[in-house]
Amino acid sequence: MILVTGGAGFIGANFVLDWLKDPNAEGIINLDKLTYAGNLATLASVKNDSRHLFFQGEIGDRTLVARLLQEHQPRAIVNFAAESHVDRSIYGPTDFIDTNIVGTFNLLECARKYWGVLPDSEKRKFRFHHVSTDEVYGSLAPTAPAFTETHPYEPNSPYSASKAASDHLVRAWFHTYGFPVVTTNCSNNYGPYHFPEKLIPLVILNAINDKSLPIYGDGQQVRDWLYVGDHCSAIRAVLVNGELGQTYNIGGWNEKANIDVVRTICQILDELRPRVDGQSYAQQITFVTDRPGHDRRYAIDARKIERELGWRPAETFDTGIKKTVQWYLDNPIWVEGVVSGSYRDWLQKQYS
Repeated sequence: MILVTGGAGFIGANFVLDWLKDPNAEGIINLDKLTYAGNLATLASVKNDSRHLFFQGEIGDRTLVARLLQEHQPRAIVNFAAESHVDRSIYGPTDFIDTNIVGTFNLLECARKYWGVLPDSEKRKFRFHHVSTDEVYGSLAPTAPAFTETHPYEPNSPYSASKAASDHLVRAWFHTYGFPVVTTNCSNNYGPYHFPEKLIPLVILNAINDKSLPIYGDGQQVRDWLYVGDHCSAIRAVLVNGELGQTYNIGGWNEKANIDVVRTICQILDELRPRVDGQSYAQQITFVTDRPGHDRRYAIDARKIERELGWRPAETFDTGIKKTVQWYLDNPIWVEGVVSGSYRDWLQKQYS
């Protein structure tokens, strides 16, 4: 089996579903705290799959993690568990420090002790895969080269600083203890089951509900967009063939300004679900005050993972965003289940 942490969140749950599509795949022990962003409804299709064992809990709970490791003897850990929303980290950084730094430390220590007493044959096979973000690298100038794995860390938000700290812990556990780790730093993910506080699902759902489409500042913040299914395939490639102690950047080769992403979504909705008044959804775009410390540009250079592991994304932004918009239109029940009163309160506070 493998242990997946944060496996009810957006990327983690997509990874679980993707993994279990293979009838011959190993089983998954899924540990998730089930915060606002964790959603068991996403995992409904594997609820009765005997290969999927779900446990609610924190990666910082050493007693629980140690018990799961001893009882199920996983051959790998894939750590998705993290607080991940920059805006929330600005308003309340404590949870980000507790989960992303202290939680990762506790998970590493439990895993190291478990690994340390494995038979040599099992010890050589074991992997700890830490999933991180391109935001640890900071912000790029408009014409600067994209982030490589050797780019200096320059985090600018409580979220990215906490993830940078967790990356450093993982690196240190490899160099100090010989603990078998790999790290991946991904660009902005999008796709099915994305919690609708993030840009793409927020815009889709606000548009079809006749609400404003809030754009920070001038909307020229540039991100590299990675379809979540491609991210899952890259993680599998690194888990199988990644070199221990190495970092691999995972990107979609899709740099887009936020305003262009929003306009593209509006164009797709104009085609798939036209407004009753015949106007474009772009009429709903509203510019709001920029958030503090908003990084101007991220861009991932993903040549290393292609060169060493043969991975490239299968989706372009055009194909991936069409699939994503269609998924949200086709799954209103899932959406309704996550758009709670507390979520509406958050949007009011954030974009008022």
